Amino acid sequence: MSDDRQNASEEDLAVEHAAERLAERFPDVPRDHIDALVEKHHEGFDGAPVRDFVPVLIEHDVKRELNARGRTD
Repeated sequence: MSDDRQNASEEDLAVEHAAERLAERFPDVPRDHIDALVEKHHEGFDGAPVRDFVPVLIEHDVKRELNARGRTD
């Protein structure tokens, strides 16, 4: 496996773990909605040259969006 593909696989796994943590933190939000938000925010990092913190940033952004949604519901 190439380094780029291995890094992408590790990133994908870390993003999945972030989605799982978000699902635990927001049990009232359907998992498919969380997954869609995670995917949307992940796509926002396409082409980013530094990938190390992408999963953390995605989790932060989705958490902020879900918290904002909770305040407006």
